[in-house]
Amino acid sequence: MRLVSSSLHAEVATQIRDRIFAGELVPGSFVDEVALCADMAISRTPLREALKVLAAEGLVRHEPRRGCFVNEVTEKDLDDIFPVIALLEGRCAYEAANNASDADMQALALLHERLQRYGSAGQIKEYYDTNFAIHEALITLADNRWLAQSIADLRKIVKLSRLQQLHAPGRLAQSLSEHMAIYAALQARDCEGAEAAMRTHLTRQRVALRELARNQKSRLMA
Repeated sequence: MRLVSSSLHAEVATQIRDRIFAGELVPGSFVDEVALCADMAISRTPLREALKVLAAEGLVRHEPRRGCFVNEVTEKDLDDIFPVIALLEGRCAYEAANNASDADMQALALLHERLQRYGSAGQIKEYYDTNFAIHEALITLADNRWLAQSIADLRKIVKLSRLQQLHAPGRLAQSLSEHMAIYAALQARDCEGAEAAMRTHLTRQRVALRELARNQKSRLMA
């Protein structure tokens, strides 16, 4: 079906981004422009504009005389990115503690009740979804579009790793404990405490991802 949009290349970029995150276009793979044009019923012009957008986001790279490839995220990339995300999301937690109204806190209370329920039941997908909603809520409460955009851009790169940190042994319970520490600081309107707790949370996510990558490598070598 032919795509129709006032900003066709943006729609194409969204569809290709979704394919990358769904694993249809795996890290390191060649982006077959001819096949994509045929599949999406578009010309090369909007596709190439879309690929420029994705290259700016760090999801693909163009190699002269070879074409376009899906980027691969390395362990060094993750080591470099996570401290930055921790700083950015820590600042969001700081501002959220300062800005949240009583109604906002009630909404956060409901999200954390759900998080506890899913965490206790070992329902990882539901936990992930609620965890994401909490992070998004704090970013919204921070009310800083530059923070929000920077975090969103870095998250896209991290997503290329396709590793889910909650699958690391003991990580689910640890994550829940970290989130409740963040929430306690938010309830107390402790801006600095919320910031520190969020930075700890993100730092430990990186540790869990490193453990998963190490385990995955061991299985492949076995």
